[in-house]
Amino acid sequence: MRRREFIHLGIGSAVCWPLLARAQISPTPVIGFLNAQKSAELQHVVKAFQQGLAESGLTEGKNVRIEYRWAEGRYDRLGDLAADLLRSRVTVIAATGGDAAALAVKQISQEIPVVFTIGGDPVELGLVKSLSQPGGNLTGLTQYTAALEGKRLEILHQLLPRETAITMLINPNNPNCGGPLRATITGSGSVSKK
Repeated sequence: MRRREFIHLGIGSAVCWPLLARAQISPTPVIGFLNAQKSAELQHVVKAFQQGLAESGLTEGKNVRIEYRWAEGRYDRLGDLAADLLRSRVTVIAATGGDAAALAVKQISQEIPVVFTIGGDPVELGLVKSLSQPGGNLTGLTQYTAALEGKRLEILHQLLPRETAITMLINPNNPNCGGPLRATITGSGSVSKK
């Protein structure tokens, strides 16, 4: 099983706790699934998410409904998609596919439980108060991918010590490409914008 599938399987299981706690509110609980990426590329993630739910006794179309919202790589759409999920009266939101999805949900709701998967530091991003006691309505998993960029560049430099220039392609619209990643790149050499 690939790492992303494992993480989404874990998220699928974690999403169940608020659903089970609020089961008496709605005959069929509704899970909001918000992702910043393209749906066509992540069907394996959806399957792993559904498998995690099934292992906790929740089957889509049987005893739970899932409302999917995909930003298709357009991060500026996440706020509207998150608001649309709230209008759909979801019981819990799985904010997957990066920091931007979790931040979009945090901006519009402090009440609905949110389980996120991100690559950044949830404390630094303001999603949770601390790792040991998140507080609020958000909790989740982080891969700390942004924090590892400096180490990746260091290893690349060790593998190719004679190279004086390394090009790194990033999506400037991705919020993860700011802050620590940009500092890592500029700390390791110069960055040119194109």
